[in-house]
Amino acid sequence: MKKLLGLFLVGLLILIPIGGCSEREEAPIGMAVEFMDHAACAYISRDKGWFEEEGLKLTTYESYVTGMALAAALGRGDIEVAYICLVPAINAYANAGVPIKIVAGTHKYGYGLVVDPEKVKTVGDLEKPDIRLGCVREGGAVDVVLRKTIDKHNLDEDKVLDNIQRMNPPKQVLAIKMGQLDAAFLPEQWATMAEELGFKMLLMSQDVWPEMQGSVLVVKEDLISNHPEVVRKLVKVSQRATDWGNQHPDEAAEVMARQLQAAGGEIFPAEAAEVAAKLEITPEVLLRSMTRLEYTTAIDPEVVQETVDYLVELGYIKSSFDAEDILDLRFLEGG
Repeated sequence: MKKLLGLFLVGLLILIPIGGCSEREEAPIGMAVEFMDHAACAYISRDKGWFEEEGLKLTTYESYVTGMALAAALGRGDIEVAYICLVPAINAYANAGVPIKIVAGTHKYGYGLVVDPEKVKTVGDLEKPDIRLGCVREGGAVDVVLRKTIDKHNLDEDKVLDNIQRMNPPKQVLAIKMGQLDAAFLPEQWATMAEELGFKMLLMSQDVWPEMQGSVLVVKEDLISNHPEVVRKLVKVSQRATDWGNQHPDEAAEVMARQLQAAGGEIFPAEAAEVAAKLEITPEVLLRSMTRLEYTTAIDPEVVQETVDYLVELGYIKSSFDAEDILDLRFLEGG
């Protein structure tokens, strides 16, 4: 009898910590993603049900047309996780003081300059006074690629900036469709969509910024402190989806087309519904677009530091900081 009682008590001691851990692992989280194939691993994971399979409970899953809008959303208390371009993530951390950590990468590159081949034949033509050039607002990742292009090609900054019309990516693509732009700096998938409309891809981000980090997975610091196993699972799911997408590119493009069409119905306001309808995102376009990114969860701290320092040089953040301050790669490294 005493032996049975002892075994029963041992069993209780084993069960108690497991039960407590389960509660911590299944903490509800709010998630935000960019409305682009930059966030392919998030869209694939949602489509496949892999978040739920890992026991991750999403209270929100919001899509944003630009990284800057997503960065602003990160300041809210109900968003703990975001798949976001590195540049706006750094802006949110350095300028708005949002307490975030980068726990994984999602891709390298993913931005391009598309042009009307009749109007713009070389990068130097962007200086011409009659060129209508589209770009997102200052501080966005594509705007930073524009600045890198100016530096690398020794362009007259004032002349190029005088030509810019600031608008978000879908509005730029619609303007291209309507014949209202001659060139545009765009993120993927929008750059490839512009190409589908007859524009030419004149350069890609890898041409002006080797090893450029595109997007990253960020989480609030409190999530790491209070629920580290949730963060570990997020990184695990992101890696799984990244591997699957690289191994099954055609299927991944189908998934992305389905997910983006569904998300588009939610993020575009009613008055923009007609605009969204004109910009159908097809699997064929997405497949071509996704081949222009290098999907990987790996991230190089030196590249992050280079980005931080360049944003300081541009005046987009006030002062430099050590890249390690915003990085926490222990979950990626299996530590």
